[in-house]
Amino acid sequence: MKRAVLFLLTNIAVMLVLSISARILGIDRFLTSNGLNMGMLPAFAALIGFGGSFISLMMSKTMAKWSTGAQVIERPGHRLLDRQHRL
Repeated sequence: MKRAVLFLLTNIAVMLVLSISARILGIDRFLTSNGLNMGMLPAFAALIGFGGSFISLMMSKTMAKWSTGAQVIERPGHRLLDRQHRL
């Protein structure tokens, strides 16, 4: 749950900073005068950005476990202590 909330907050913050930066620098007026719909640009960027970030978020834990050979310990017990002593 915490990962999902941080994911949403980070992506919303990035979209907000980009929108404010475009407005302050006047990029939005330049793009609008060249025929780009500035209302749809943030929506499209959010869709692509959120989609890619969400897929990455969902794959990250599995990929980290797979690449390191890590195992999730369901019930820590004496087996865990035995493994630590052997290392």
